[in-house]
Amino acid sequence: MRLTLHTDYALRLLMLLAAEPDGLHRIADVARRYAISQNHLTKVVQTLAEAGFVHSIRGRRGGLRLGRPAARINLGAVVRATEDSFALVECFDGERGDCVVSPACGLRGPLEEALRAFFAVLDRHTLADLIGNPGALLRMRHLLGARAAVEARA
Repeated sequence: MRLTLHTDYALRLLMLLAAEPDGLHRIADVARRYAISQNHLTKVVQTLAEAGFVHSIRGRRGGLRLGRPAARINLGAVVRATEDSFALVECFDGERGDCVVSPACGLRGPLEEALRAFFAVLDRHTLADLIGNPGALLRMRHLLGARAAVEARA
């Protein structure tokens, strides 16, 4: 199973907003810090805002911040909100699933079990868990560059 860039960018954005909760973050700055597409990140923000994970403030002094505390943002919920499909194989897809051996195949059960296990693990973790280690948080902020340095370049 592979998560889309949409989900990857969503998780990265949420981690940054949780790591730097003071003030607002502009999409352009976040995209620059992560070296990712600003256009794609804009779509990600829209998805996260619709799901209530991010609060977006428009205008010149606008920006992004978490829509709720990091401890109340469940990773499983984020992945479910940002992925279009969890059809691991063709027979999982109700519209296009036309595998000829599907009625006799024993693969579907184990794959469904694996998908449930995947979400069971994600459902046990929150965004706060991802940034809870002070050493890792400091290293992540260092790798992304100081926020003040990014704002000075803008």
